[in-house]
Amino acid sequence: MKQFLLTALLLSGAALAQTDTTAPATPAPATTAPAPTTAAPAQDPAAVVARVGAQSYTLATYEQAFRLAVARVLNAQGIPFEDSYLTQFAEARADFLKQYVRDRAVEQLARASGSADAAVIDTQMQEARADFKDDAEFLDALKATGYGSADDLRAELERRAVVNAYLEKVQGRFTFGDALVNGFYNLHKAEFQRDPEACVKHILVPTQAEAQAIAKELEGGADFAALAKARSQDPGSAAQGGDLGCFGPGEMVASFDTASFKGPLNKVQTVQSQFGWHLVLVTKRTEAGLMPLTEAAPLIRAKLSSEAAQKYLDAQIAKLRTESFPDRVQVTVAPADK
Repeated sequence: MKQFLLTALLLSGAALAQTDTTAPATPAPATTAPAPTTAAPAQDPAAVVARVGAQSYTLATYEQAFRLAVARVLNAQGIPFEDSYLTQFAEARADFLKQYVRDRAVEQLARASGSADAAVIDTQMQEARADFKDDAEFLDALKATGYGSADDLRAELERRAVVNAYLEKVQGRFTFGDALVNGFYNLHKAEFQRDPEACVKHILVPTQAEAQAIAKELEGGADFAALAKARSQDPGSAAQGGDLGCFGPGEMVASFDTASFKGPLNKVQTVQSQFGWHLVLVTKRTEAGLMPLTEAAPLIRAKLSSEAAQKYLDAQIAKLRTESFPDRVQVTVAPADK
C-alpha cells in the first residue's frame, strides 16, 4: 500500500530517549476501529496553549502535532490516519501537551545551535514523492500519515533534522572509558542475559502464485528490500524493505516462528500463515546466554551517554520559562448518535 511508504519518515526525533523504530513483530491486518464518537467543537485555533521562553504556541500548531502523533500510532498498526480517529485519543490530549511543550523547548535549543541543510531536505522530499504517479496520489499518502500537505511534511522533516543533529551533538559530549564500561558490565550482568533472537525480513503477499513469482525474481538476483517496498502487503515493514527487526521465540505465528528459528540463514523461505504467504529471510540468529562484553560495551556507552545527555538537556530546558494551558486543548467526547 503506497500510503504507508511515508511511515519511515514518521519516526519521532524530538525526545532524547530514542523512539523504537523497529517494525511490529507480528504481521497483522488492520485492527477494527473503535465505536464512533463525536467531540465538542475545538476552541479558537489562535488560542495560546503554551509558552516556551519568549515564544507562544497556538491551538492550531498543537493540533497539527497531535495529528502526527495519532497518525504514528495508527500507522504502526497498519492503519491509515483519518480525522475520525482523533476522538479515540481525546483523553491523551492534556498529557500530549506536556510532551509538546518539551519538544518545542528542545527545538528552540536546537535552532539556537544550528540549522538543517536545505539540500538534504530537498532530497528527502524528492525520495518521498518518487514512489507516487501524481500529486493527488502523493497527497492521499500524506493524509494517511497525518500531514495536510507536502509543505507540512517538509516543515516536519526540517524540524526533525535540526533537533536530531542537536541531540546527537549533546550526546556526543559524553564519553566513557573502558574501566567504567567494564565495571558497569560486571555489576549489571543480569541486564545482559538475552533470550534467543532471530532477525528477519519478509515480503507478505496474498497468494502462493505471487510468492513463487517473487521467489524466482529473488533467485535471479532481485533486491529483497526493493521488492518488499514495492510488493509487500505488510504496511508495518514494507517501507523498511521488509525488515521486522529481531524478536524472540513465540512472538510470531507458528509457521513464521518455525521458519525464523529453525530455517536456514540467509536463504529465502516461502511460508504460509493466516495473513497470507511470506517470503522469509533470516539474516541473523542469536543463542540465549550472557551477551559478551564486546557486544555489550557499545550498548553500555550509549546508555550512559544518553542518561548524561538527558540530565544536561533537562537542565537546559529548566532555564527556559515554560507555561501550558491544558484546559485549552481538552475536548468533550460523547457517543455518536445512532
